Amino acid sequence: MSSHIITPGPYRATKLWNEVTRLFRAGMPIKKHRQNFRVYSCCFTASSAVDWLHEMLRCNSNFGPDVTRQQTVQLLKKFLKNHVIEDVKGRWGTEDLEDNHILYRFPSTSPLKPVPCLAPAPATSSMRRRPSLRDKEGFFKFKTIKKHDKESLENVDPALQANHGGQSQLADEQKLQRRELTVEDEQEIWRDITLTHLQRILGVVSLSEVLDPCCINPQHIIHNMTKVNKHGVVALDDKTNDLPHWVLSAMKSLANWPKYDSEQPSYPGFERDVFKTVSDYFYSLPHPLLTFELYELFINVLGVLQPHCERVAIEALQLCTLLLPPASRRKLQLLMRMASRISQNVDMPRLHPAIATRTLMVHTFSGCILSSAEECDLDELLATRLVSFLMDHQQSIFSVPEYLLNAISDHIQYLRTVQVPVDAVPKPDSREADCIPVPMYTFCHQISGAEFEEQKLTSSQKAMEELLEILLTDQNMSEKDRRKKLKQFQKQYPDIYKRRVSSSEQGNKTDSKPKIKPPLLTIKKNKTFSIRN
Repeated sequence: MSSHIITPGPYRATKLWNEVTRLFRAGMPIKKHRQNFRVYSCCFTASSAVDWLHEMLRCNSNFGPDVTRQQTVQLLKKFLKNHVIEDVKGRWGTEDLEDNHILYRFPSTSPLKPVPCLAPAPATSSMRRRPSLRDKEGFFKFKTIKKHDKESLENVDPALQANHGGQSQLADEQKLQRRELTVEDEQEIWRDITLTHLQRILGVVSLSEVLDPCCINPQHIIHNMTKVNKHGVVALDDKTNDLPHWVLSAMKSLANWPKYDSEQPSYPGFERDVFKTVSDYFYSLPHPLLTFELYELFINVLGVLQPHCERVAIEALQLCTLLLPPASRRKLQLLMRMASRISQNVDMPRLHPAIATRTLMVHTFSGCILSSAEECDLDELLATRLVSFLMDHQQSIFSVPEYLLNAISDHIQYLRTVQVPVDAVPKPDSREADCIPVPMYTFCHQISGAEFEEQKLTSSQKAMEELLEILLTDQNMSEKDRRKKLKQFQKQYPDIYKRRVSSSEQGNKTDSKPKIKPPLLTIKKNKTFSIRN
């Protein structure tokens, strides 16, 4: 019954279906049964199948302990409809299986669902190709700066160029100007950096496998991260997209039960009627809160919900929910806050006579939160797993990730201050402006991880050598400060210090060390006598 981690990528729901089918066929006990005066070999009862499959799903990290027995029965019905199982008379194709002692068996061949091959998407004129800030290893990489490469000036920080002064510097500065970022450029930065972090967390080669780039609106990301009220909930500019007043009032009543409104009715079962009103509204929405376009992405996030990976899963869901339209994110956040409070409220009466309150919250709202545009046999189980985690960690998941906000702000600020050649800046009145790559991406290119590590080591050593050279040659530094800093440098980087400072230079510096001067005036202390003596 051990769980198997499905590799992230497209069609993960289909792969999970095949995995559950394989585990069920391999592990379900089969034996000889007698029915209607006949003996059937290699079969099992429906109740036995429910028992075994329910335990397997609860122990499987892809589904979790919130799977109910009724959900297991529904899955077995789909097994019968898809000919994963059949009755002992060879009949299948219906969904009339019940939790009873009717006998079933496995067919000679198990029809696993075919996983479509992902063909590369053809290039279209509406999506112009530009070098991206994203790569499969999830970090930024820049070309190595060559000493005599004039074109590499766009990679050099102006502050570093000051150390190489001279006439060439003045001539180069005349050819450089500040980069002007448009609103579209900044939006691209918000989108690319967010997706870069998400790609790193999910561990996929490309997000295009699980996400259509055309569905990502950078304005949604900006709105969800910057327009948040004091309670941490996203605020909407257009109030017509918000929850109706009567729904908000009902949700507040349940979340703060029984202290929300002293004038609310107090008849028996009032809380059940309010809960049904809220659930009916969310199921009346035309689309699930996590949207059909992001279905495959959230299905892949379920692969991160493994034991001992709670922090990674929270970070992944933080970024995924930023891609939602602000109205959907707000509704989902308020719904999860209400469900979390209700499930933890010991004063809340039972909303269902046979189901625990927490289980009721998960199973009631899972269908209106996550579902696919096309019918999927595992939708209900997968949605239960995701909603359960969302409800338990809603406060962390719907908080704005400060590290991401700082990374985006710092990158935009850097691009506003860096200098580029005048010829590289496109003319604002050019008719072909849409076909010209944005200049801020022209100095980036993708390299391998080994090249990155090698460049990182080389660049770090070069920077330390330049720092040592400054310490040795700076005329404005006092000898006391020079000796102190050289001593610190030698302690931290002995190899670099040894290569640069020769033994003769060390000897000269030792000889030139100032000696302690004797006192200018020596005063002989005379013995004094006390009057008391």
